[in-house]
Amino acid sequence: MSGVRAQPSEGREILDKVEKLLWGNTVQGDYEMTIATPRWQRTLGLRLWMDRPRRSFVRIVSPAKEAGIGSLRIGTEMWNYLPNVERIVKIPPSMMLQPWMGSDFTNDDLVKESSILEDYTHKVIGTVPLDGETVVQIEAVPKPDSAVVWGRIVYWVRRADTMPLKQEFFSERGERVRVLAFSDVRQVGGRILPTRWDMRPDAKPGNSTTVVLKDATFDRPVDDEIFSQRNLQKR
Repeated sequence: MSGVRAQPSEGREILDKVEKLLWGNTVQGDYEMTIATPRWQRTLGLRLWMDRPRRSFVRIVSPAKEAGIGSLRIGTEMWNYLPNVERIVKIPPSMMLQPWMGSDFTNDDLVKESSILEDYTHKVIGTVPLDGETVVQIEAVPKPDSAVVWGRIVYWVRRADTMPLKQEFFSERGERVRVLAFSDVRQVGGRILPTRWDMRPDAKPGNSTTVVLKDATFDRPVDDEIFSQRNLQKR
């Protein structure tokens, strides 16, 4: 019937709440990323600014060897700054699935170029009991014209409080590629949310990347100057 707007699906409404919980409309936060393989481990201190869904900026603040490296995303464009060679490098769309700084997170994950709400359709595919709680499984499938890399993503979300528990990422061939698990729920920035995120690739047992949220401010205006190439080149 013309003139009647379609109601958002239950799946979309749940994922909208999840995204708002994790990121707000804006976030300015301090994170720690630990990249581990069976042979080595390293930890990066990160400062993140995000003005959803259009702009994001990430700066490495430690260790000293990598401090100053930055990533800026505006719309569908992304740039990395490498202070050692004092160069800004534009990241082409074909590189958005490449690992960011050798981690199990991609360039796309870090700057959230693709939007789970706008680029995918959403459907509740089941509910399962887990630790005495009801967990909703929501499948996100790319829209036909979306330039995204995953065949589908399955979210596991606790029904009672819309707390995300994990995300499973599948290739276009239907194979599961990696799992992101959320844990250590506590209060940060005036909200209760999972503060530890573990990404594990299925094809590389023993590899993982853990992101820990240390501190954050949500829903405060972010200065436009943050999202600039001039800021990218600052130490």
